[in-house]
Amino acid sequence: MPAIPDTMRQVRFNGAGGPEVIGIETAPVPKPGPGQVLIAVAAAGVNRPDCQQRAGKYPPPPGATEVPGLEVAGRIVALGEGVTGLAAGDEVCALVISGGYAEYCVADAALCLPKPGPLSLIEAAGLPENYYTVWTNVFERGRLQKGERFLVHGGSSGIGYTAIQLAKHFGATVYATAGSADKCTFCERLGADAAINYREADFAEEVKRLTDGKGVDVILDMVGAAYLDRNLKSLALDGRLVVIAFLQGFKVEEFNLTPIMVRRLTLTGSTLRPRTVAQKAAIAEGLRREVWPLLDAGTLKTVIHATFPLEQAREAHALMESSAHLGKIMLTTGL
Repeated sequence: MPAIPDTMRQVRFNGAGGPEVIGIETAPVPKPGPGQVLIAVAAAGVNRPDCQQRAGKYPPPPGATEVPGLEVAGRIVALGEGVTGLAAGDEVCALVISGGYAEYCVADAALCLPKPGPLSLIEAAGLPENYYTVWTNVFERGRLQKGERFLVHGGSSGIGYTAIQLAKHFGATVYATAGSADKCTFCERLGADAAINYREADFAEEVKRLTDGKGVDVILDMVGAAYLDRNLKSLALDGRLVVIAFLQGFKVEEFNLTPIMVRRLTLTGSTLRPRTVAQKAAIAEGLRREVWPLLDAGTLKTVIHATFPLEQAREAHALMESSAHLGKIMLTTGL
């Protein structure tokens, strides 16, 4: 293994604001603590929560580094005390609480998963945030079952296209919303039975039409308040709405609770970042058992829209906030 340097490049936010606050600095390479590994980062995924953190709306938990980045892939270069089952040189991807936008990143060993055989490290870096999020929210909280109907909003995003593929593989009928004809085609190519252009049609009316008035059993929503009423209208008897983000508001002044009672609906949601390592490790085990064999076999596709070197993190964030991308946006370090 190459020697670990004393310093590294990393992204920093110079205050809260737009992409213009993003800068690069030199900092000491972190050291892994007990139960952790140090990864030489080949690539890190760019995600909406990173943009929220930059805007001052989603700070890291207390004690975590302020360096953004929730997912990485690379090679393990050092092991902390008590780590077993991993070795220096292993190629892994990892969910991290922060710190991914850097040449070296500390990760909890329990949250590292092996790089799937068909994928490059850059492709693997786009897996953890998507797959941890979809698995826990769609299949654990949403309890999606074979034969049920599933709707995901933002189907062309990383979360969206992951949800489409997993729901389809496990036997659901899949619908997605997206904001253009190209994005709808993208969703259908990845397995959606139908994609709804929300700029041209009311998705609740389309869901009603597509399901012969029955509605869908599970909805994965990233929009929030602006979609609440229509989401509830789109759910079938015993339907489950899982909210994971608030791109269009988090407060609803009032809404009718009657459908929840009459149709026995469940409204739930979750965040991933604040969960304990043990809680996230339980998700990792489900992925290792149920999903990683599909990635190793090439059954599931990974879509990278664009890659940027670490120094162009501003451009990466601008692209993310433009919503012009299909799939993942990645930062690369050259390591």
